[in-house]
Amino acid sequence: MTTEDLQTIDFAEGAVLLIDKPLDWTSFDAVRKIRNLVRIKKVGHAGTLDPLASGLLIVCTGKFTKKINEYMAQEKEYTGTFTLGATTPTYDLESEPVNMQPIDHLSVDEIKNATARFLGEIDQVPPIHSAIKIDGKRVYELARKGVDVKLEPRKITIKEFEVDASALPIVSFRVVCTTGTYIRSLANDFGAALGCGAYLSSLRRARIGSFTVADALTMEDFETAMRERKARAASEQS
Repeated sequence: MTTEDLQTIDFAEGAVLLIDKPLDWTSFDAVRKIRNLVRIKKVGHAGTLDPLASGLLIVCTGKFTKKINEYMAQEKEYTGTFTLGATTPTYDLESEPVNMQPIDHLSVDEIKNATARFLGEIDQVPPIHSAIKIDGKRVYELARKGVDVKLEPRKITIKEFEVDASALPIVSFRVVCTTGTYIRSLANDFGAALGCGAYLSSLRRARIGSFTVADALTMEDFETAMRERKARAASEQS
């Protein structure tokens, strides 16, 4: 979708918008902004991205909100970095690194070979600092209050998992996975497998199904296009 396409779309009839969500925005921040710009209430996204993650967010409007579950079910591709040698309570940089461990004994081959145990269908325990609900309450809210939260593992499938360990302690990665996969948990589990700990230090969603972030609009571009649309409508009425 281009900014020119936005000039003629009937958002109430339905549109699928590809947005490159910026860092420090919640997915709901993006939806709320778009809702205000398109001036209809039926706007939703097809898969949350954490505030510390950027990349592809599919936003559906109007009648196309019925397609949200269909898009959410499609495979995802992510890129980003793990940092080896420590863990964090949230498995990412929303909390401070702890449990520092040496990594000098690890070779590049050992790190690359560790990806093999995560390929295919595996059991993954979601982070306790997540939006999963237990008895109607978000588990991250319980975790922040010091409640001992126990989550059951879930079946996920990692279809591709590649790493570049040439800039330790930073490990760059690319992952293709099924819906429901927590990359934060993958980072934590990867560090545990190496015996040194790891946390997610950056994350970008590159693809959902056949939709890619290369075809997405920035929030700035979307907002500019909508202001142009409003100005054009106003000039046509005058």
